[in-house]
Amino acid sequence: MKQMDNQSKAISSREKNIGVLFGALAFIVWGSLPVYWKLLNQIPALEILAHRITWSFVFVSLLLVIKGDYQTLKVVLKNKRQLKLILMAAVLISVNWFTYIWAVNSNFVLQASLGYYINPLVVSLLSMIVFKERFNKKKTMALMLATIGVILLTIQYGQVPWVALILAVTFAFYGLVKKVLAVDAVTGLALETLVITPIALLYLGYLQGTGVGSFFAIPTPMMLLLMLSGVITATPLLWFAKCTQLVEFSTIGFMQYIAPTISFFLGVFLFKEEFTVIHLISFCFIWAALIIYTIAMTGVQKEKNKEIREKAI
Repeated sequence: MKQMDNQSKAISSREKNIGVLFGALAFIVWGSLPVYWKLLNQIPALEILAHRITWSFVFVSLLLVIKGDYQTLKVVLKNKRQLKLILMAAVLISVNWFTYIWAVNSNFVLQASLGYYINPLVVSLLSMIVFKERFNKKKTMALMLATIGVILLTIQYGQVPWVALILAVTFAFYGLVKKVLAVDAVTGLALETLVITPIALLYLGYLQGTGVGSFFAIPTPMMLLLMLSGVITATPLLWFAKCTQLVEFSTIGFMQYIAPTISFFLGVFLFKEEFTVIHLISFCFIWAALIIYTIAMTGVQKEKNKEIREKAI
């Protein structure tokens, strides 16, 4: 019996390690994306976005066909409420993608990383407003520290850091819509790109028709990078979905800061973006907020696990 229990624990531990690996891979890819988009900086951000949407739809559609799940799209699309949510998700993720691509190719990588640092705090605020979740002292303190950091950056830039705020808010609302929609990663991305791909194709057709399109004018390696944008978009989403199935929420909470941290270091050391003392102080406030927030969320998760164990007994 003990041998069987040990074997069960070993399998559980192995599955968690696999989940952590998938999560780490997803966040590393997301954090490294500035390098990918920089390779395409000769192409306008809106055109890159249109290609990203189109090739993402092609890639996830192929995955659905291979899995035999293509019929799921029809079922979801017949539901008017779900269709509205899909449209909302498509608009939000399109704005998010465009802003991120534009930010990277306009030398705002640091602001982009700031946006994804702030995102968990915006999600927490939405949870309080929409789902009436209570804000404890730690979460309130985290939100206040993050706000101070944003205010300092606003003073530094002489204007509100719109790039960071747009990225944080659009991705937070996107996550909210996805939570209500409740479909798997592949089906969700297929549906979102399905409703927006016709517009992307019309735009690409217009560019090619007027002779200003980049696709057939760029070198073959760059053309391939555009086509692979679908793979680079969908693959980490699938890895992340697998991670969420195998890993505790508290662990994911720590891991989600891998991506903006990589982007932050890329912005400072690779792309040589301006980084002043005010930037450092601002980011310190943000990092302090995230540490407090993560501790708070870990405590909540431990309490939930304790309740589950007590009920099981």
